[in-house]
Amino acid sequence: MQFSWPNIEWREEVMREGMQIESTNISVADKVALLNALSETGLPTIVVGSFVSPKYTPQMAQIEKVLEAFTPLPNVKYTALLVNERSYERAQAFSPPLTINDSPPVLSAHLCDIFTRRNFNRSQETEFQSWPKIVATAKEQGAEQAEIRVAAAWGSNFIGEFTLSQRMDILKREHELWTKAGIPVTTAGFLDPMGWCLPHRVEEQLAAIKEEWPDIRRFYLHLHNARGMALPAAYAAMRILDSSYTLEIDGTVGGIGGCPYCGTGQATGMIATEDFFHMLDGIGLETGVDVGKLIDCAWMLEDMIGRPVFGSTSKAGPRPTSPENWFDPNMPCVETMSQAKHFKLGPKAYEGGIYPWKEPIRL
Repeated sequence: MQFSWPNIEWREEVMREGMQIESTNISVADKVALLNALSETGLPTIVVGSFVSPKYTPQMAQIEKVLEAFTPLPNVKYTALLVNERSYERAQAFSPPLTINDSPPVLSAHLCDIFTRRNFNRSQETEFQSWPKIVATAKEQGAEQAEIRVAAAWGSNFIGEFTLSQRMDILKREHELWTKAGIPVTTAGFLDPMGWCLPHRVEEQLAAIKEEWPDIRRFYLHLHNARGMALPAAYAAMRILDSSYTLEIDGTVGGIGGCPYCGTGQATGMIATEDFFHMLDGIGLETGVDVGKLIDCAWMLEDMIGRPVFGSTSKAGPRPTSPENWFDPNMPCVETMSQAKHFKLGPKAYEGGIYPWKEPIRL
């Protein structure tokens, strides 16, 4: 069966979303080494970190030093999370290579007021009250397009699941404000910080947008993987969109990441970049991204944070689809994670293993 797939735009978030939840003291040199390695993978967009207060996000305390030391490549777009005027001022010193202010203005609201208070020390109502100023500023600056967005879109660890109707109510209010300002809405975004996404719910939501606003041709998904549903949900989004749409997706090498305010910490995770691009390779989509180099980055990351990452492809390897990559039928029993790395390290990974068969196995 042939499918028409959307244009995929991946944003690599391991340097920001991935790092922010880690308590390990990661050196500037290690961060620079990882950022340089990521740049060599073919990933088109890398979020290098966030310009925020180190009081609550200590891993971002030395972002300037990282940016001073890394080697940017011309074919990679580097961005950062900017939360206020001070963060914009700090980032300007690194532009280029940082790309700043290339996204359309956004109206956004969290469906969970509790999470908003925990994460941003403000209420959902405060988010609503900020909308008119955002729209007015966008109009003054001549914005030609805009985004509508819902965060904590599918559910909350504190108050449960949210409905399609609740999401659409918020989105319609946002869309109406942009329409009154004469600024067309071209993007709809959904953030899932607490890992409540399910494939059929994501598909349901995108279908509703397509029906309500046919002019929206771009979708943005920031999916967390606390319950293992982020990759299936991303695939569901791909299935319901065709080549006339663009799907922007966030993820992290190794699948690490999470917000300290959602109650699941490091267990929250994200889509593992290497798993996502392994899937795209299997589908037959040309991406220009080297899965083998992504696996190298995942292994590098494990050494940096001192624990295993969540991704699967970095542990079992890509599917061995050609004869030169098929496993040796006479390899010994492979039991441990270390031995499984033979897909990249070769026979030395399983030296000393047991051979229960009496005669060589021939193809």
